[in-house]
Amino acid sequence: MPQDDKLALLQKKTDQVLAMGGAKRVGRQHEAGKLTARERLDKLFDSGSFVELDRFVTHRSTDFGLAETEGPADGVVTGYGNVDGRQVFAYSQDFTVIGGTLGQMHAAKIVKVLELAAKTGCPCIGINDSGGARIQEGVDALDGFGKIFFRNTVNSGVIPQISVIMGPCAGGAVYSPALTDFIFMVGGTSQMFITGPQVIKAVTGEEVSLEDLGGAMTHNQVSGVAHFYAANEDECFASIKKLLSYIPANNLDDAPVVDLGDPAGRIDEDLVSVVPADPNRPYDVRDVIVKIVDGADFFEVQPYFAPNMVVGFARLAGRSVGIIANQPREAAGCIDINAADKAARFIRFCDAFNIQILTLVDTPGYLPGTAQEYGGIIRHGAKLLYAYSEATVPKVTVILRKAYGGAYLAMCAQALGADQTIAWPTAEIAVMGPEGAANIIFRDEISKAENPVEYRQMKINEYRDKFANPYVAASRGYVDQVIDPRQTRPVLVRSFEALASKRESRPSKKHGNIPV
Repeated sequence: MPQDDKLALLQKKTDQVLAMGGAKRVGRQHEAGKLTARERLDKLFDSGSFVELDRFVTHRSTDFGLAETEGPADGVVTGYGNVDGRQVFAYSQDFTVIGGTLGQMHAAKIVKVLELAAKTGCPCIGINDSGGARIQEGVDALDGFGKIFFRNTVNSGVIPQISVIMGPCAGGAVYSPALTDFIFMVGGTSQMFITGPQVIKAVTGEEVSLEDLGGAMTHNQVSGVAHFYAANEDECFASIKKLLSYIPANNLDDAPVVDLGDPAGRIDEDLVSVVPADPNRPYDVRDVIVKIVDGADFFEVQPYFAPNMVVGFARLAGRSVGIIANQPREAAGCIDINAADKAARFIRFCDAFNIQILTLVDTPGYLPGTAQEYGGIIRHGAKLLYAYSEATVPKVTVILRKAYGGAYLAMCAQALGADQTIAWPTAEIAVMGPEGAANIIFRDEISKAENPVEYRQMKINEYRDKFANPYVAASRGYVDQVIDPRQTRPVLVRSFEALASKRESRPSKKHGNIPV
């Protein structure tokens, strides 16, 4: 075949693949408010940087009519490129080709790009928009899912893995995203579920819509499966890029240092008044966070789930920091099952990828009640203890106000490995709150007092004066510094600078057994 004919054949085959499922199916995708696989990759990657791999792969199945069914790229586009100048690998499922269903070769392409990402030490982003397992391929499709799950697990803690749900994601397909580090969903077009509404109705009689069952807000607010919600695909890609800016390429690298022009020694007068003098008055802990971090820029993770615990990324003197904070305006900042799970998983991500950890404490304890006890707060709360104890990155804890009982320990007390523990003068560190403590310690005296109400209040004040401050803990070395709140930012910057060269190891073992 002459060279010109060979080039013409290459162009013809390339055009066929680039046409994906054809103009009609692409049109339907756009009508549904969704982009195509390649359009999404164009949004994600720096212009002209994406290199497609395995473009000419096709399915091998001949059963149930597939022999006559064309599947350009077998319904998934894979490759690599730059995101804000940093190399990233990705795959994007193509709903216009056989419904984006996963078959043997579709899975093989995904596994290959996951392996390449691990070998080169680059993040991998999966854009999911699929009808699930390709039924016509039977067990080959199931085996393909299994290989992806295995590679997700092997890569966990080695490279960041991000899942983007931009269409249906059902049945076994949901488990690959669940094994990755972060899940993004888009309102109105993303769904995740194990069994769909029709199966649920047939088996249980319960009627539920697709959106209520597995929509973006359901998984961001109720189940906690997802980490980020976006109103549309453009907003979603902007959030993905922001997340990538805070995290390293792999577990051996450090996160990018970004100078936002915020002086390290800046003090903030408002920090004196942001925490109310009345220990029972709520406030928004985000008001503390934005006054401390570079440029008041805080990228919150899972903002809709377990709102009594706030987690997210920020920068201090240009360096990424993972922040975990009790939220006093939600359930008084109590720790419950969901809050413990949310914080523990975030801590473990930060530790796996060398991101220093800042903990802001203001909690009266664990949320009481039979629902929590029956739901396993002991088991779930232990995850938080485990995650902090396991983490070897620099850990600095700031006690803003309440730090009572087991919750004081759970929020990275010195005993759990905090490298530096700092307290504001408003800190209250005790086994329990003054009211509860007085009721127990002075129960008999109160009952015998001439005026029990007045005597009880006197004893509450006595306990508060003795323990509702940071100085008893400081006198025993459990608190390293008691500082003026206005000095929080420069103190934290200096603390993390001092800890930058920290090296800490744990006993050699295959892995620990975290309570799940």
